Amino acid sequence: QVQSMESGGGLVQAGGSLRSPCAALGKTFSIGSMGWYRQAPGKQRGLVAAISSNDSTNYADSVKGRFVIFRDTVNMVYLQMNSLKPEDTAVYYCAADDKYTGFRSWGQGTQVTVSS
Repeated sequence: QVQSMESGGGLVQAGGSLRSPCAALGKTFSIGSMGWYRQAPGKQRGLVAAISSNDSTNYADSVKGRFVIFRDTVNMVYLQMNSLKPEDTAVYYCAADDKYTGFRSWGQGTQVTVSS
């Protein structure tokens, strides 16, 4: 069963950048889409960016042109966050899907705080 683990959060000033890695653990042939989601206080968790097993990508409108998700290896993806804004402040979660079972594994979350 696929599991995911993320890191790379932190405190950054508005306009700054962060790069956050996410590793999918388990059998690499089972790894399907991977993605980043975020949840701000009082709000629901929502999609930030996702990348499929054939490297097609999908982004939330709020991050298009600023964030890039890319795959380094079959089980390692990165979220490059540029031109960060205070409204990007949230806990960011990495998710990895098992393409055979459909099971989605969530990481423990990493805090990203953007100061104005």
